[in-house]
Amino acid sequence: MPENNFCDFLFDFYELAQANGFLAEGIDETIAWFDVYFRPAKELGGFFIAAGIESVCEKLSRLHFSEEELAFLQKKGLDEAFIAYLRNFSFSCDIWAVPEGTPVFANEPVVKIRGPVIQAQMLETILLLNLNHQTLVATKANRLVRSAQGREVIEFGLRKAHGADAAASGARAAYIAGFTATSNVDASFRHAIPSFTSMSPTWVQLFENEKDAFAAFAKRYPDDCVLLIDTYDCIDSGLPNAIAVFDEVLAPMGKRPKGVRIESGDLAYLSKKIRRILNEAGYPDCNIYASNSLDEYIIRDMLQNGARVDAFLAGKRLLTAAQAPVMGGIFSLSAIETDGKVVPKIKISENVAKISTPCPKLLWRLFDNETGKAIADLLTMEDEDISTCKEYELFDPDYVWKRKTVSGFVARKLLVPYFVGGKDVHKKKTPDEIRAYCMEQIDSLWEEVVRFEYPHNYYVDLSQKLWDCKQKLIDDYYNGKK
Repeated sequence: MPENNFCDFLFDFYELAQANGFLAEGIDETIAWFDVYFRPAKELGGFFIAAGIESVCEKLSRLHFSEEELAFLQKKGLDEAFIAYLRNFSFSCDIWAVPEGTPVFANEPVVKIRGPVIQAQMLETILLLNLNHQTLVATKANRLVRSAQGREVIEFGLRKAHGADAAASGARAAYIAGFTATSNVDASFRHAIPSFTSMSPTWVQLFENEKDAFAAFAKRYPDDCVLLIDTYDCIDSGLPNAIAVFDEVLAPMGKRPKGVRIESGDLAYLSKKIRRILNEAGYPDCNIYASNSLDEYIIRDMLQNGARVDAFLAGKRLLTAAQAPVMGGIFSLSAIETDGKVVPKIKISENVAKISTPCPKLLWRLFDNETGKAIADLLTMEDEDISTCKEYELFDPDYVWKRKTVSGFVARKLLVPYFVGGKDVHKKKTPDEIRAYCMEQIDSLWEEVVRFEYPHNYYVDLSQKLWDCKQKLIDDYYNGKK
């Protein structure tokens, strides 16, 4: 078996085959520009939470090819010259990206790459694998957080995740999108995420009776005591036994219970009964935790039904993103450089949604000076600076007659440098810092944009100059000037 971690050898073979061909054709040093962006996903609402660029940075910072891997590639028919290139590989691309935790919209670049095409093309799978998965989980997680209306939401999906790396990176993505903790020990250790513990029915079943099981757990974990009360009968057995243990074990120790957990039955109905009984027993500060294949719609319905749940545990439908299991990330060539000039490139399709936007671009977000809310996003050519504009005319890139002049705004660039000349230059932030930033940026979006059903269409517009360039390339193609 290879000694190198399999997660460092992340390439679709065609990327390496193309790179091999670029070298053989003598075009390997051609400077190419690529964009990464997402296609719309109605199941995830009107926007996404960008996540995964930190994982990309970690992988690119240690990218190398072992002799065992090179021997494998050589057996696959790649040229000796290309094997030698990989043996002495030195990353030299420039990468810009939106910071993790930023709300982003379909069809706008969340990552921009510039570098020798032999290297830039090889980044496709590394970028899409990490960004697709983690953006998907972060987006889904933030929907659960918003449905919980300020209550805790805890990541609980390790056992249902699609592999160990997906579980750890998914837990981190959920945390930066607003979750409060994880049950995943590996994720807690690797990413400094608060951990959560409770018990399973096994603990209860291994003791002579339920009360003894609760008492043993409370003695062992008096400061973190969350008891699972529905192994047998939640109201008639589990809850009375839990209260008895709170009285007889924790109270003499000067401790208060952290909570009780339910994972079956009508969670909304049970939580209301549990809350009343706990309050009457003198434990109004004992939290009620609920779990059972929860998603944002179930949580919303529970709260609309008056549920008294203080914290939700979500896992299966989060890390597997059961309702929207695929994120449509795209890696697209936007330009090459020839004789010192930038030559725009475009992908044209009969499916209008798949026509790419050419040219190296800047991504701007316009914020209203009075409300602080985001007005629209704007893609411009790299030589356009709208930061000093007093007013700007926006128009729908598909229905160009729909135009609006905005004023009283501040325009901010969203893409920031992550790699310059192959060197990682970004300041790494802690998950807590990213989480705080994400919450702040979500607050900058209007409620109509973040609602679950039929969100308001937030515009991602093109500057007139960029739109003209795109239209010219399309016209040239259909006029036979390929």
